[in-house]
Amino acid sequence: MIPKDINQKISRRLWNLPDKGELESHREETFIDDIIQKSHIEKELLASLDGVRTVFDGGAGCGRFSILLAKKGCRVTHFDISQPMLDKAQELARAAGVEQNITFVQGALEDLSAYYDGAFDLVMSFDAPISYTWPHQETVIGELVRIAGKKVMFSVSSRLGYLPYLANPIQKNQFILDSHCPDPWVQQLIAGRQNAIDRFVLDKHAMDNFMESGLMGGEEEVAEYEKGGTPWCITYTFLPDELKALLEKQGVQNIQMAGPGAYARTIPGEILAKIMREPQSRKDFLEICYKFDSSPYVCDMGKDNLFVKGDIVS
Repeated sequence: MIPKDINQKISRRLWNLPDKGELESHREETFIDDIIQKSHIEKELLASLDGVRTVFDGGAGCGRFSILLAKKGCRVTHFDISQPMLDKAQELARAAGVEQNITFVQGALEDLSAYYDGAFDLVMSFDAPISYTWPHQETVIGELVRIAGKKVMFSVSSRLGYLPYLANPIQKNQFILDSHCPDPWVQQLIAGRQNAIDRFVLDKHAMDNFMESGLMGGEEEVAEYEKGGTPWCITYTFLPDELKALLEKQGVQNIQMAGPGAYARTIPGEILAKIMREPQSRKDFLEICYKFDSSPYVCDMGKDNLFVKGDIVS
């Protein structure tokens, strides 16, 4: 039996590592899938700001979207479990000249009791922090919807998007933008590529269990945490119909979904890197990705995340 509070403890330890803020702030310079996902979300946000003055950004990280919306004149509550992330976000907001438009709050998504119903015009949470709140993900979604007055936008981990990981131990290598990047993770991926291939054995039982439970991780992460390690968070992955039903239950309407990265995962890494190095090709490619990945037919095959947006109708 996995303790119900263990994932929040794992999250606190992982995301409060001293270098997390600095490393995460450079992901769009490091990985092509991060560029694609964030470009998709930015397009959605900028097209949805009519009537939005106040924003809650849950699991806001280094401020990629908090700062974007603060530049557009929104008042943003930047909420995150990680103090290094908050520190980096505040530094970047100050450099962008929008620190005065952002309130920085350290906290866990499992407790949003400080905020009243409909407190924010837009409530957003990107790059899957909701999925890291397992086994409380349904309650967290309900609370995020509760504090939203007009719109919600989330990205959560995608079950069908994650399934290929279990048959592809080198999937992240496809999205390395610069093989000479000093990021330790990039160099680890490159150095360990052949070993990952050599050691790989397809485990159908694990794949079947994952598809049934939706959980990436579990007992091994708990054991590593209890030994003093910093494992990745136990991750709950959603199916599109499941997520839609949860939001409809909370009264969200006009629900639309997308799978950022669905198109890009069909293209070899060498070609992706070449596209990204040429400014016009990069711009054109991101436009094509947005159109393709917005199709409801591929929403469950995004690289990592299932994107969803909807309206709060009183």
